[in-house]
Amino acid sequence: MSRATTLARAVEIPAKRAKRSERSDLMGMTPEYWARLDAMTDEEVTARALSDPDAQPLTKEQLARMKRVSFAKFIRQKLGLSQAGFAAAFRIPLGTLRDWEQHRREPDQAARAYLEVIAREPDVVRQALAAAGKQKRAPAR
Repeated sequence: MSRATTLARAVEIPAKRAKRSERSDLMGMTPEYWARLDAMTDEEVTARALSDPDAQPLTKEQLARMKRVSFAKFIRQKLGLSQAGFAAAFRIPLGTLRDWEQHRREPDQAARAYLEVIAREPDVVRQALAAAGKQKRAPAR
C-alpha cells in the first residue's frame, strides 16, 4: 500500500488534493503527526500499518462477503432521509430508487450526474425543484 493510499484512506479525501490545513483537522492528525508520517518511506508506512492489531487488512474471503453500498443509498443516508423522503424530495420514483439501492439496476449517466449534484448541493437542488414547481402552478395567461 502506498503512502498516498494510506493517507487518502486515513483522511477520506484524496491526499494529493488535500491541503495540509485540511488534512490536519481530520482524524485528529496534527501537523507534527503529518511531518512524522511524511518522513517515512512507503515501506515503513506499510509495516507500521500492518503491525497495528486493530487495523489489519481484510482477507479475500472477508472482502468477498462485503456488500457494496450503492451511490444513491450512500447519499440518502448521508442526508438522513428515508427512501420515501429522498424520492419525494428529489422527485425520483420510489421504485427506481429502490432498484438502484438494491443493485437491480444502475442509474444511467444522466441520473448518476443528478445524484452527484444532489450529493454536492442538496439544498440548491431542493430550491431549484421548489422554484420549478411554483412555475408550473402559476396560472397561464
